[in-house]
Amino acid sequence: MAPEGGRARLYHVRLPMRTPFDHPAARRRSSDSLVLRLSADGTDGIGECAPRSYVTGETTASVRTALGQVDLGALSRLLTGRPPAETLGLLHRDGFARTFGVDGGNNLLCLLETAVLDWLGRRTGAGARALLPGTSPGPATLPVSQVLDLSLDAEEFLAGRGPFHFVKIKASDDIERDARTVRTIRDKLGDGVPVMVDANMSWSPDDCVGHARRLGEAGADWVEEPLPRKSWQALRRLRREGGVRIMLDESVCTERDARAAVESGACDAFNVRVSKNGGPLPAARLVARARQHGLGFQFGVQVAEVGPLINAGRALAFGHPDALTVEAGQSDRFFPEMIVVPPPAVDRHTNTLSPAGGTGWGMDLAPYAERWAVADL
Repeated sequence: MAPEGGRARLYHVRLPMRTPFDHPAARRRSSDSLVLRLSADGTDGIGECAPRSYVTGETTASVRTALGQVDLGALSRLLTGRPPAETLGLLHRDGFARTFGVDGGNNLLCLLETAVLDWLGRRTGAGARALLPGTSPGPATLPVSQVLDLSLDAEEFLAGRGPFHFVKIKASDDIERDARTVRTIRDKLGDGVPVMVDANMSWSPDDCVGHARRLGEAGADWVEEPLPRKSWQALRRLRREGGVRIMLDESVCTERDARAAVESGACDAFNVRVSKNGGPLPAARLVARARQHGLGFQFGVQVAEVGPLINAGRALAFGHPDALTVEAGQSDRFFPEMIVVPPPAVDRHTNTLSPAGGTGWGMDLAPYAERWAVADL
């Protein structure tokens, strides 16, 4: 039944990937996103989440169930019942859950928040960066990192994925193999390009210091999320003894997590991801917390994002160009046909991004998206 004053359509997008992506926590062969088209008072807003059970404990099935408990009619009435600029100000001040009276996991809130922000942008004619707090005018382009996953070898990666600004290597189950990969990358690129190894929670507290030192000797600068989530004390020891800097990802999903990480001295940086962190507004708050405590941050992605998440993350990145690095994702490589127009682009000659144009997230659903529609709400 359509909500009073509006309508929503849900899409469960499982696009087959042209090339696979493997890392220690998962093997991905297709996208797994939920996209919501929220219509109210003649205007549409498009949102997305990409739940991953190993990150937040949520799945597309659990988010769909939670979405079914949301009163979208009440949400629509709140959205259209006050001036859009006032609503945007409340979102910046109070957050989505309090402004709209919706409780739930990070991916449910992200799905709804990104749809509402897109609606507000279209309604007011504002572009993506204007929807987010504390953003600067930003540069004309941003360099992006390149990710070597377990489906490629180092030589193939070096031959086909440059130019390189920042390299992330997905760890294997063999530390010597990973050290050889780091050394191959470092020998080819020299000392000017940062290199990070993402272990995706696969190391043990007993082995982590030795692993980190081995990778540091090979030329790694950073290790991302090496231990089981929220291993605060072991992370503190690793940071002190391992000889490399520590970035946390899966351990920092909420502001409470970020506070615990800071108080424990567990990391040098956060990996900020829109879907994992509950939407672009909570993600922006994590950036502010990182700055407050002298930590770095990067803007990451969920593998195989398909639409609004991509441009929401890019809007954050252009508003905060002091990030350590920006992950642009690989939608242009993964998907021969996308569900949005215009499809998000990366300049692969320079491995740089330009800001999205248009209003809201700067994209519309393509006709191809309708094959993934699963419910009218």
